[in-house]
Amino acid sequence: MKSKLLSILTLIAFSAIAQTPCVNGFAGSFPCNGYDLQAHFNLNFLNASEGNDSWGWTDPDDGKEYALIGLNNGTAFIDISDPINPVYLGKLPTQTSNSSWRDIKVYSNYAFIVSEAGGHGMQIFDLTRLRNVPNPPATFTNDAHYSGFGNAHNIVINELSGYAYAVGTNTFSGGPHIVDIQNPLNPVFVSGYSADNYSHDAQVVTYSGPDADHVGQEIYIGSNENEIVILNVTDRANPIFISSLGYSNIGYTHQGWFTEDQRYFLLGDELDETSFGFNTRTIIFNFEDLDNPFHHFDYTGVTPAIDHNGYVKGNKYFQANYRAGLRVMDISDIDNGNVTQEGFFDTYPANNNANFNGAWNVYPYFASGNIVISDIDRGFFLVKDPNFLATPEFQEDNFTFFPNPAENFLTISSKNKTIFSIILYNTLGQEVMAINNPNTLSRTINISTLSKGMYYVNINGNTSKKLIKR
Repeated sequence: MKSKLLSILTLIAFSAIAQTPCVNGFAGSFPCNGYDLQAHFNLNFLNASEGNDSWGWTDPDDGKEYALIGLNNGTAFIDISDPINPVYLGKLPTQTSNSSWRDIKVYSNYAFIVSEAGGHGMQIFDLTRLRNVPNPPATFTNDAHYSGFGNAHNIVINELSGYAYAVGTNTFSGGPHIVDIQNPLNPVFVSGYSADNYSHDAQVVTYSGPDADHVGQEIYIGSNENEIVILNVTDRANPIFISSLGYSNIGYTHQGWFTEDQRYFLLGDELDETSFGFNTRTIIFNFEDLDNPFHHFDYTGVTPAIDHNGYVKGNKYFQANYRAGLRVMDISDIDNGNVTQEGFFDTYPANNNANFNGAWNVYPYFASGNIVISDIDRGFFLVKDPNFLATPEFQEDNFTFFPNPAENFLTISSKNKTIFSIILYNTLGQEVMAINNPNTLSRTINISTLSKGMYYVNINGNTSKKLIKR
């Protein structure tokens, strides 16, 4: 009883100090610019000694948002639907032993979790179980487990195809280990690729960029320690090498992400700051021709901190910058070689030195604008730009659609404005369907091939609304 009371009092204490605006460069004790602190749970509260990766899930039934936080001893699940009063729902313990490395991705309402712990394999957890947790925090169990590999450094998922790519495993020399997860509770090994050795991390997309030779193909971009490797994995049983490239002053080719138009690739090198004395360096490549990619320019940050993971959403690049915390860059003029820092939230106030502490990962893809930061030393943070404007809803006098939720067909109608384009995006901002030039006041589209989940329907380039796909 005493321990339960202590837990309740601790939660209340955290909630009481959670919402802290960024004023005069600080949110409480945390340096900041343009981002308010919504909430913070430290590692003691999460019953762990180290934090690592993070991801997010939005419940397609009600739009509630959940943070998934990697810890040395498991994965924590936090309900952030009330962002200033989040609820720690519980933890899925590690499959085998504790590890400093854990990685999480989401597909079709399931979390897929890997770790560097020996024999860990891939845990699969049904996130809909988070809708009703009677007495949080709970200790959860897997819903399924994949044992085709033991340890893995990262897990990558193409949500449009339903295939997972485990990288840095004890199979295929650390190259991609490909698994069919279209039935999440019955993952099936497909193949692997070892010709270019170890992949530390990767991004896999259904390509829709400017290179017409590869439109519609499944493309794998591997960050392979000392080079970037591009593969065509459309035939997953027989991956095809497209190209590779290096760059000057390679420390450790760590992780990268496409711009939304897939013209550029932003790479973080984890060891160049310590090896060469740079301030934080982001290396930007032109990927307009996947067969002949080339270096575009380098962006140098304002601190010497090491860059870790980074993600693009719209015209912003969100970077977990270790001791410098979250850094947010404006990439709207990337064509002309211009990137500028527009804001930050520093989760490691002591200093911005080039050491391996602080922000491991960020997750910027929630529709609410809430951003998750997972910190090695300080656990879970939730921050937000106070000027963030959510995706604008339909203007009621112009556009409507039904049904919503929808399963097979969606009808979009306008009272008085011609519909000339309809584009659907997933929650990562990836285009999943486009219908151009319908030139009508009403259009019915077939959405039966889309995976279950939440999407954004964009009409005529400037009007959007959430769609729940059953």
